[in-house]
Amino acid sequence: MAYSEQLMIVKVAFETGAVGTLHAHPHLQMSYVEKGSFEVEIAGHKKILQTGDVFSVPSGAIHGVVCKEEGVLIDVFNPMREDFLHR
Repeated sequence: MAYSEQLMIVKVAFETGAVGTLHAHPHLQMSYVEKGSFEVEIAGHKKILQTGDVFSVPSGAIHGVVCKEEGVLIDVFNPMREDFLHR
């Protein structure tokens, strides 16, 4: 969607059952559930989040999602994720 050296915002659409596999990165991350329902796992703790909810991922924390109902996440990263520029 948009980025600078310090900040990046991306929009990611998921179909029901899609998995954002467990991973970690050095970036701080905040995510807004624009639509749908997701099981979010952060550092071994799982929660179901719905439209309008927000979650935060500390730098280096292992995290991932499972889409329970077709949806969209708006992810914000600090600093920006250079690896996303090459996708």
